[in-house]
Amino acid sequence: MKHFLLPVLLLVFMVASAQHSSISGKVQDAGGKPVEYANVLLLRANDSSLVKGMLSDAAGAYRFEGLAAGSYTVSANMLGYGKAVSKVLTLAGGSVAVSAETLVLRPAAQNLKEVVVQGQRPFIEQQLDKTVMNVDNSIVAAGNTALEVLEKAPGVTVDQNDNISMRGRQGVIVLIDGKPVPMSGAELASMLRGMSANAVEKIELITNPSAKYDAGGNAGVIDIKLKRDKSQGTNGTLSSSFGQGRYAKSNQGLQLNHRAPKLNLFGNYNYVYRKDFNHLDLYREFFKDNVFTGAYDQQNPFSFSLNNHSARLGADYYLSPRTTIGMSAGGFSSDVNRTNTNRSLVLDAQRRPESSFLTDAVVGHARSNMALNLNLKHTLDSLGRELTADLDYITYRNTDRQDFTTNYYNLQQEQTRSPYLLYGALDGDLTIKAAKADYSQPWKAVGGSLEAGLKSSLVSADNNLAFYDRSKGGNELDRGKSNHFLYEENINAAYLNAAHKGEKMSLQLGLRLENTRANGKQLTDGQTFERDYTQLFPSAFAGYNLSKAHNLGLSLSRRINRPSYNQLNPFKNFLDPSTYAAGNPYLKPELSYAFEASHTFKQRFITKLGYSRTTDVILQVLAPDTTQEKLVAQTFQNLGRLDYYSLTLTLPFSIGNWFNSNNNATFYYGLYSGKLAQTELHKGRPTFNLNSNNTFTFSHGWSAELTAVYRGSEVYGFLEINPIWFASGGVQKQFWDKKASVKLNVSDAFFTNKVRGKTALTGYTENFYQRRDTRVATLSFTYRFGRAQAAPSRRRSGSAEEEKSRAGGN
Repeated sequence: MKHFLLPVLLLVFMVASAQHSSISGKVQDAGGKPVEYANVLLLRANDSSLVKGMLSDAAGAYRFEGLAAGSYTVSANMLGYGKAVSKVLTLAGGSVAVSAETLVLRPAAQNLKEVVVQGQRPFIEQQLDKTVMNVDNSIVAAGNTALEVLEKAPGVTVDQNDNISMRGRQGVIVLIDGKPVPMSGAELASMLRGMSANAVEKIELITNPSAKYDAGGNAGVIDIKLKRDKSQGTNGTLSSSFGQGRYAKSNQGLQLNHRAPKLNLFGNYNYVYRKDFNHLDLYREFFKDNVFTGAYDQQNPFSFSLNNHSARLGADYYLSPRTTIGMSAGGFSSDVNRTNTNRSLVLDAQRRPESSFLTDAVVGHARSNMALNLNLKHTLDSLGRELTADLDYITYRNTDRQDFTTNYYNLQQEQTRSPYLLYGALDGDLTIKAAKADYSQPWKAVGGSLEAGLKSSLVSADNNLAFYDRSKGGNELDRGKSNHFLYEENINAAYLNAAHKGEKMSLQLGLRLENTRANGKQLTDGQTFERDYTQLFPSAFAGYNLSKAHNLGLSLSRRINRPSYNQLNPFKNFLDPSTYAAGNPYLKPELSYAFEASHTFKQRFITKLGYSRTTDVILQVLAPDTTQEKLVAQTFQNLGRLDYYSLTLTLPFSIGNWFNSNNNATFYYGLYSGKLAQTELHKGRPTFNLNSNNTFTFSHGWSAELTAVYRGSEVYGFLEINPIWFASGGVQKQFWDKKASVKLNVSDAFFTNKVRGKTALTGYTENFYQRRDTRVATLSFTYRFGRAQAAPSRRRSGSAEEEKSRAGGN
């Protein structure tokens, strides 16, 4: 290393010695006060290309040294302010020191009609209350799906059953533009696989939401923000990408926006095609009184193709300077065709092969969604009092068709009995009606603000699952596997938030009240259940500025994670002759108290320390069925308690103007306690996740990006997961005045994103190994057309809340 560094340092010294000229100046606000941490850029006057960048110091001062002869301009900007640009500054040869005029930053509201040039945000930003992934800026995210981008997020994992976890905890609520997605588990993962990352602007990871958010999601909130053009006139973005792993993938998208003084029209369309594979190997062992009784050695190669169409249209009309009404309509249509062959070798009590069975499955999943939203925003007076309201009507339709053929063989591959033919049909409908109103106003008496709101939602679900035994040539209904389940739910909520922001101290207190009424009925056997409970969910946040460099924060909240509607549905879903999945109508919601302390140094280096306690933890449990030998039941059950401890570190750094690195490390320990499936559980393991995102900026519009992820071994209840690491990289070329770009990236370049793990409980152990089509090379093209004059954006989040995120999947 020293033989490499010495020549580099010598070259830097020679260049610096030959250039003694400098440009210096100060940055102030409109009141003449120095602005610290302003982003100051030195640009070439002829083409505005970037030469150097730095942050202003405590006195608002900056100084660029070692400059070559030429003409320059200096620009300064900061969040919440417009941009200030100096006159052209000329440096002659030799040693020259030039002082620029003072740059004055004014509030952004005074510069809405100016063209604002901003530096590119990093892929990952760690803020005090959330982590932000700027997907639109990422090279390695181009052409991916939303689910693949989430797998690169700090602390986020997607397990072999497609459950999404954040910092080692399940129970995450996923929002799209502020609206919860009515799915979980495999259903949610399938929907996110159909969403192009080209349509996503950013993803926010919120670990401790305020009372304004629905109380659901005790592990946190993931909010996926879709792209919207904020410019005046007619604008649009065209994107196209093609990828190749083992199989081909394609994403195509078009976004249009027309903004006039009184009317804003917007729309988008995206199409995703993907062909993928998923290979899952299982080794299952069965015990009775701690004595081994037999095993299954299984290979499950899946291949599937996905076609997803999604579209959205909407309009905002400005009735007056104080009143805006809006509407939007959108939806998606998705078809997934899956084939797989389950090969199972049966071992006896002496671990000797005794027979085998083979199940061929042909499955078709059809999903469709339609959503309508009406919204109103009214400013009551010039003091800042504001009222917003939303009405939502959302429907989801699921149609599944499943064909299973199972053949049984002896060791000589001779059939031992007639094939078992099973056909399944699932028709599901979900309707969500929601309304909410929010009010906000300044609160001058305490130097802060006040927020309040009301919300009500009605949910109805109808799932009809029918399985037919066709082994004898007929179409006989299998009542043991069939089920017709009805579910209705009504949640009414109110919240109040009060905030104070002083020069040193900031404080926010919130309280949310939610009443839940629900009932479910299984028409097949007449089982019913009812729920009726009212709960309070307090939240608090306190921040203190120790100095200009050090900030402290404390937050506390109580949250709930209600089981999804399919988790409550008691039907048995056939997977193969050795496995079935079943819902549990007696599941109780999880309840959590969460605490987090944070420290920020120079608005860049962030440390977070967290603790939470969750009761009635919902766990997915694989255990032997008590009514049939060597049959595995996959169900959800409540565990007594989870104590969770975490430490998160954000360490960004840069080298000059060409290299930026954002590094996140999360250390956590989850201790599960309780008794499930005749097994006492008191288990946990300290572990950590590392995420490093690195960007390289070169001349002539070239840039590159490299992302690496490492996840240590971890525990989810009975489940243990082995360590995983993977890396992705890509390059980008911008042209046509930065309106167009071409990106080439490779995801999981070394094909290491493979999952190994183990489940162990009384009477049963399972080892698994899973790999997917994760190593993909993608070429993408993006073109932005239209005018570039900025205009204020309009909020378009609706009233549909957390309960919708539980509508499907398990």
